[in-house]
Amino acid sequence: MYATGLVLVDTHGEAERARALAEADLREGPPALEPQMVETKRYGLTDALDDLADASDRFERLAVAGFVLNAAADLLCDYHHAWIGGGKWLPRRLLEADDQRGTALLEGHLHLCESGDPTPMMDAVSEILDLVGGPLREGYHRTWRGVIESVSATTGR
Repeated sequence: MYATGLVLVDTHGEAERARALAEADLREGPPALEPQMVETKRYGLTDALDDLADASDRFERLAVAGFVLNAAADLLCDYHHAWIGGGKWLPRRLLEADDQRGTALLEGHLHLCESGDPTPMMDAVSEILDLVGGPLREGYHRTWRGVIESVSATTGR
C-alpha cells in the first residue's frame, strides 16, 4: 500500500519517504527461510504429497491439494527470494517468482480439481521439491527447545 498507494496529502514529505522505503523493501524481497524451516516445510510437503497419492476420497483429495498448493508455493517463492501471497495474490506472486514452475503447479491443481487426477500436480510439486533438496522422509527430526505453556502452568515450571 505504501509503495503503490495514492498519496492525497504530503505536506512534509513523509509519505514520499515511506513510499521509497516500501519500494526498496519490495525490491529486496522477503528474508530467506531458515534452513531448519525449509526442512520442516519439505517434510510436511513430502508427507502431504504421499497423502495426495493415497487419497481415494475426492473431498480428502481436494483438501490435501489445497494444502499442497500453498506449501509448494511457499517453498518455490522462498527458493526465488520472492514474496508469497494468499487468495488471489497466491497465483500472481507464484507466477512472478517462477512462471514455468508456477504455471505447472497451478495448472496441475486446476486439473486435479476438474478431473480428480493428481498426477500433473504431483509432478509439478516433485520438481519444486527437487529445487530445495528433494523429498524428505527418513532421517528427518526436530528438537523441541521450547516450553509447552499448558504443561508448565500445571507443573509450576
